[in-house]
Amino acid sequence: MAVQGLKLGLLAGMAMAGVALSPGEASAQDDAAVGDDSVSLIFGSSQDRSDALAALVERGDPDAVAAMILALRYRPDAVADLSVALEELTGHQALGWFDWMVWQEDNPGITPHASFTTLKLAVLERIDPNFLRFFAEAWTDPAKMKIRLEEVTWGGVVVDGIPSLDNPTLIAAAEADYMLDDDLVFGVEINGDARAYPLRIMGWHEMFNEVIGGVPVALAYCTLCGSGILFETQVAGRDKPFDFGSSGLLYRSNKLMFDRETDSLWNQFTGEPVVGPLVDSGIELKIRPVVITSWAEWRDSHPTTRILSLDTGYRRDYGSGVVYAAYFDSSDLMFPSRVNEEQLQQKDYVFGIREASASKAWPVEAFAGGAVINDAVGLRDVVLLGDAKTRTVRAYDRGGRTFEAAGEKNRLQGPGGLWTAEEDALVGPDGTRLARVPGHVAYWFAWDSYLGVQSELYDPEG
Repeated sequence: MAVQGLKLGLLAGMAMAGVALSPGEASAQDDAAVGDDSVSLIFGSSQDRSDALAALVERGDPDAVAAMILALRYRPDAVADLSVALEELTGHQALGWFDWMVWQEDNPGITPHASFTTLKLAVLERIDPNFLRFFAEAWTDPAKMKIRLEEVTWGGVVVDGIPSLDNPTLIAAAEADYMLDDDLVFGVEINGDARAYPLRIMGWHEMFNEVIGGVPVALAYCTLCGSGILFETQVAGRDKPFDFGSSGLLYRSNKLMFDRETDSLWNQFTGEPVVGPLVDSGIELKIRPVVITSWAEWRDSHPTTRILSLDTGYRRDYGSGVVYAAYFDSSDLMFPSRVNEEQLQQKDYVFGIREASASKAWPVEAFAGGAVINDAVGLRDVVLLGDAKTRTVRAYDRGGRTFEAAGEKNRLQGPGGLWTAEEDALVGPDGTRLARVPGHVAYWFAWDSYLGVQSELYDPEG
């Protein structure tokens, strides 16, 4: 898209010629001028940019702030000038694009100028024209989006630049000589079909589309927010399961996945469509249980398990501890997101459960040494057991019963004797089965950013 094609100043010549403008025409002239100036912030020369900044500041309306924040990322040569202009329009001081994005998240009442959508899509089109698949004109009205366009950010890759694994090759546990005992895996068992998906492989792909135990599922793994969530992809009333990919776009440092049938963007954290044809569909994908644990623990507990083969069809370094190593070892975020660190640090791991009427998170460190926790989420009594060392947590509906550690792996002392923690249920000595409660691990910043006051946080002193 050429810069001139973005220019909106259709009435400027009338004003320069001294032609009197009606109130509507004057408003249209102002809109056109703001659109032209916003384009100059990113695509214009240094002089054009300076003139545009001066005009936008003199105009004094913060609806131009979103365009300035966007320019901060793509015009690093203008950070100083843009920062001064932003401070004049908002009264807020910040250090750069990252901090201004967090400020923008905290100020949802400031609505971007109508020209911002055109500008944002022009930037995305320059990066990858395929991004426009997700933003047809019918779906870019803010009233039809469940997320703010100004908070959608480019994640550094193109559409499907992080390729999903679709019905990938699996091998028997005995053949997985590439695995180390302490390598972490996503463990899934459905209807007796046990599978292991190593994080060292999934970090390069962030998504699989599979049928496990006869159930169509997708694992959406957002490496940036530390969460791997298993969704059922067959939805009532639809002819076939959804098939998902990674869009290359983020929202508050969380991946936006997309379905290949409608090109709707979905929130990876909630399993809901947020942009596109499915926004008002009411669809919310059902979450299935998944566990993170060591390969040794999963293999020993599930001797018939199959595991991903290194033959994925892609050339990647699937070595242990390679993918995202620097990010996982750092306490910093790679992309902007508001963080509440009053209770936990931003990249502390939590295990979270979302119910229809309540949500709760437990710090993974609370499970150090194999701790067992009897608790509740809303009106549902749950018992949780895990191991902080391997980021392992499983939860079950305890129905008013109380359990404690039994000193044996995957065993609890409860009413009537020893209970066994299986992948789908907690099984009592008399055959009673207490259902597994789906949940997942995530970094604290991601859980808090998406759920915030809607969620409780476990207090071991409470």
